[in-house]
Amino acid sequence: MSFEQTWKVGALAEASGLTVRTLHHWDQIGLLSPSRRTDGGHREYTEQDVVRLYQVLALRGLGLGLESIATCLDAGVDPVRLLREHLDRVEESVTALQTLRQRLAHVHGELAAEREPDVSTLVGVLRAMRGVGPETELALRRHLDEDQIRALRERTAALGPAVHYFLEVEWPELYRRAEALRTSGVDPSAPQVRKLVRRMDELSALFNGGDAGISTAVRAAWREEPAALSGDPTIPAGGWPELTDYLDRARASM
Repeated sequence: MSFEQTWKVGALAEASGLTVRTLHHWDQIGLLSPSRRTDGGHREYTEQDVVRLYQVLALRGLGLGLESIATCLDAGVDPVRLLREHLDRVEESVTALQTLRQRLAHVHGELAAEREPDVSTLVGVLRAMRGVGPETELALRRHLDEDQIRALRERTAALGPAVHYFLEVEWPELYRRAEALRTSGVDPSAPQVRKLVRRMDELSALFNGGDAGISTAVRAAWREEPAALSGDPTIPAGGWPELTDYLDRARASM
């Protein structure tokens, strides 16, 4: 008969290179809790807990925050798939940067030789610098000015590969959870709804840098042109007015 190996908090802290205080904190916030109790009442980490610890550390290594990591793991997202997708995006970014480097080098050479670069070369540089699709670009330009768009691009670039997770994994999951609470009749002032709204606003701040003008403009764009902003053509033209109102009421109660 085989017995599952378990770890006390001190032993796991030493093995993982973390501190006991960190593991206690992760237990308190529900990110990683020891799931077994001994006959004497002491809590111990199981092999499955160690697997989750590895996933937490792997996702943290990608630059994700603890709240993002918890959402990712609790939603059943496969960390291996997520890592593969992040790697794919990084490789795409490297390819795009290499293309931009080549075009900039060409333009630099033309200017250094006191020759005017042809228009097609300059257009190529501009396209390489543009990080979003044409529909999204047009939708944003209907709501934001050039300075606001530039600020969004800079913030997005600074977030690196985590952008893919925030936009394509966590953000949709937050909206699904909010819609499930709304359709279940949960009052918008309930703690679980307000927690979702706080996280939504935290994500918004990551991209807009806390600029109220950008935040208002982007929310208007999402409200009026959700299909263009999300890339999902199945989203109705008016978005989700009931859910938007529900979230606004949750914000008002905070």
